[in-house]
Amino acid sequence: MAFKKLGSLLAALALGAGPLAPAQVGAETLEASFDQILGTELRNPATLQATYSSPLERHISVVANGEKGRIGVAAIDLSTGEQIAILGDQRFPMASTSKIAIAATFLEGVDKGRWRLDQKFPLMMPLRSKAFSTKVAPVTPGQALPASQLIELMLTRSSNPATDAILAVVGGPEAVNDWVRRAGIKEFSINRDIATLVRDDGEVDPASFIDIRDSATPMAMTKLLKGLYEGKWLSASSRDLLIETMERCRTGTRRIPAQMPSDVLVAHKTGSLNNTSSDIGFLTAPDGRTIAVAIYVTGQGTRRNREARIASIARAVYDGYTQPSAVWVKATYGSGAGGSR
Repeated sequence: MAFKKLGSLLAALALGAGPLAPAQVGAETLEASFDQILGTELRNPATLQATYSSPLERHISVVANGEKGRIGVAAIDLSTGEQIAILGDQRFPMASTSKIAIAATFLEGVDKGRWRLDQKFPLMMPLRSKAFSTKVAPVTPGQALPASQLIELMLTRSSNPATDAILAVVGGPEAVNDWVRRAGIKEFSINRDIATLVRDDGEVDPASFIDIRDSATPMAMTKLLKGLYEGKWLSASSRDLLIETMERCRTGTRRIPAQMPSDVLVAHKTGSLNNTSSDIGFLTAPDGRTIAVAIYVTGQGTRRNREARIASIARAVYDGYTQPSAVWVKATYGSGAGGSR
């Protein structure tokens, strides 16, 4: 039977097949052998068992139970360095959360004098076509806007044409990947512009497939957030522009901000694709304490359910860092020893 499955896998490779469902392969050793060849993980997410390094992490694992789809969470208290993660090293579709890295790549160019914020660039408008005959979805230049306005649109309203405008200026996905690699962040990859990503959406189900294209791990995204917050890679003015723009995010009101206390400042960026919803950003408490958090949710039946799960996880993370004794009691005597799969 193992040889038959191996033959099927080799045939799929020869035909240039895309990401494969976990059911298409058998033993763990066989899966591991072909992970790198395929450029995608083949392990069945339902067989992955989480481990917990703290009561808070155990508590979050209960809130982030992934029985109806994979859920990945990572968070770090930027004042103490305390980190938690649930499936934090597993790949999830970034969707529009990648726009933070695209904006940062452009802002590095501004810092180096390559571009100016008042310089105008055209929106990249997708042509209405579902044809897959081209590798890259066709776009056409639209209205030219200042870079500062393009960044505002891409981060506060998640505008895809504005994002592709900035992406075209910096040199495409590989330029962003180069910036991320130079920042020392692994497990992150942008492979398509947004027009192509949207056109191709639905090829795989992220609740049961792990496609490394246009994906990152929750841990990688919190590392990105932490470095941006600390001003590691951008000038103070560029760093402030990026975070202040995230504070004005108009999308995802039912996600991270939904259950936050009114005195918590939220700066975030959402992402949505087929059967996946996400939100990443900063939670700043009234005392100035800031938490970086990345939440990626797949499955759960509906988008509204995914958003509700993001909201509850974000609130649990915030309470866990700001009210640790209460969370310890919940984790020890409350919901039991469940976990995200």
